[in-house]
Amino acid sequence: SDLGGSLYIGLDDEGNPVGLSDSRKLLEDLPNMIRDSMGIIVNVNLHKEGNLEFIEIQVPPYPIAISCKGSYYYRSGSTNQKLIGPELESFILRRRGITWDHAPLPNFTIDDVDDDVIKRFKARATKKERIDGSVLDESKENLIEKLHLKNADFLTNAAMLLFSADPEKWLLGAYTKIGYFESDADLLYQDEIHGSILDQVDKIIDLVYLKYMKAKITYEGIRRIERYFIPLDAFREALLNAIIHKQYEKGIPIQISVYDDRLYIANCGQLPENWTVENLMAKHASQPFNPHIAHVFYLAGFIESWGRGIEKICDACRKDGVPQPEYTIHPCDIMIKFTAPEDRIIRYKVSDKADVVNVVNDVANNFVEILKLIEENPEITTKVLGAKLVMSERQVQRVIKKLKDTHKIKRVGSTRTGYWKIIKE
Repeated sequence: SDLGGSLYIGLDDEGNPVGLSDSRKLLEDLPNMIRDSMGIIVNVNLHKEGNLEFIEIQVPPYPIAISCKGSYYYRSGSTNQKLIGPELESFILRRRGITWDHAPLPNFTIDDVDDDVIKRFKARATKKERIDGSVLDESKENLIEKLHLKNADFLTNAAMLLFSADPEKWLLGAYTKIGYFESDADLLYQDEIHGSILDQVDKIIDLVYLKYMKAKITYEGIRRIERYFIPLDAFREALLNAIIHKQYEKGIPIQISVYDDRLYIANCGQLPENWTVENLMAKHASQPFNPHIAHVFYLAGFIESWGRGIEKICDACRKDGVPQPEYTIHPCDIMIKFTAPEDRIIRYKVSDKADVVNVVNDVANNFVEILKLIEENPEITTKVLGAKLVMSERQVQRVIKKLKDTHKIKRVGSTRTGYWKIIKE
């Protein structure tokens, strides 16, 4: 352990001596046995209380990983779990001060870096002014190097996740699953978001707020107000935390589960060593699990450079009058739960589940295509949109209504002679 500690032989669970029949032999044999099986040197001391003897094994702190007969273990609850495969690789790398995201990936080359993803990153970074403008004029080879996404002569795992259009060619599970549940066992519909992890963020946010969550509509005079049960800033920060702190080497996607009255983001990740939920919720220094990925997300303007993500989530929930998020920490995953206040719970009134799915899919699955067609021809009619997308006019009108309600488009002029305008954020 990097903390060290003492192990006692000859004490009961309450710490009372019960005695040893062979303490002298153990005193001689234990140092050699531990050295031979674990490769470390310990102090073995004999103690006596009354007529009862017990042994203390003092283990000094070690900054490197320690194996037992060639195998590595970690403590999970009351059991010892053997580290194998990606878990073992990640554990050893971190003990050597190396993170997985900076490990070289020999079969990922500069030709696999997608030009369009690079272009979108440059546009974001220029807008945020967090990187020297001259760097953004560099070739993608030089840009990748200046972003510290090379290790020796190889591009890194971070380079692949950030700038590949399809990271799953090199790593399984580098995507996000979203599902809408009527109950824990009853999934109504689901989606998967693939592509560069830089591009996944906005796609996930749009899909969750357009398709998966329903807004409570109120009016102040003639002003329409939409209130979701999770403030956008809180959801965005929670999503970014999941993407940046994920243990990608495990090959498990981020999972977002949406219900009428709650939402979960489950991420295959872990806290820094010796941290608890209390550490997480208190003010703390930034310790990203994937620091090279975090650095690029910072330059692109997605995150701040210091550890204020949790603080921003809590502040956003507090200001919007919704319950604080709840974190559940397991040895191999972290889950955040957002709960809807009673006055923002909207339940479907459609009894037939198939109708629910059809209505939702009409709205969500075609909004990107309709936005593209409107951008190409702002005067396009619902009849023409329906013909191009093989949809009924009623289905098109559902999508148009949702795009208007969520302030993606607005109508300028009359129904017959006006045109659509896309609202840029």
